[in-house]
Amino acid sequence: MLLPLPDGDFKAYLFDCDGTITDSMPAHYRAWCKALGEWGAEFPEELFYAWGGRLVVDIIVDLNERQGLSMPVAEVAARREELFQELLGEVEAVPGVLEHIEASYGRIPFGVVSGSTRESVTASLTALGLLDRFEVLVCAGDYARPKPDPEGYLLGARLLGVDPADCLVFEDTDMGVAAAEAAGMGYSRVPPPWER
Repeated sequence: MLLPLPDGDFKAYLFDCDGTITDSMPAHYRAWCKALGEWGAEFPEELFYAWGGRLVVDIIVDLNERQGLSMPVAEVAARREELFQELLGEVEAVPGVLEHIEASYGRIPFGVVSGSTRESVTASLTALGLLDRFEVLVCAGDYARPKPDPEGYLLGARLLGVDPADCLVFEDTDMGVAAAEAAGMGYSRVPPPWER
């Protein structure tokens, strides 16, 4: 079923990746739990979804503070990524979003704006055979201020050469929607896995 879109004559689509293009949040959560469990950390599922869109390093730093731990941030982040890559075979595209990609590919330019690493985004899109659909990938490290700041989406629009007001964002998190709104872009909210 196609996701409903707001009214407008949009000239570019910008997509979040995890939970938006890829139904990868359950796999990410399993990778998080296993990586964090190796250090005695806990990550309740409700908090995982509430923190959707945050940078991996920020999550580890906050969990260290909340749980009185001193997990090595880079090591835990790398381990989480390794575990996620092992689960990529289980990841599928989000049907309502995939239909929009297929219907509009070649008609308007597409970009990805994600808080995930370029390695993770590229691996996810490659596993689904979708990497070639996107002219621009804006990933963690490409911008200084993460969502809900609009910087990533504004960069995506600039790289595509499209005015922000002419961009439509596909997002699954509150922080991502806030970033799209702050960038002056229209958006389509992707429902969480349990509502699809």
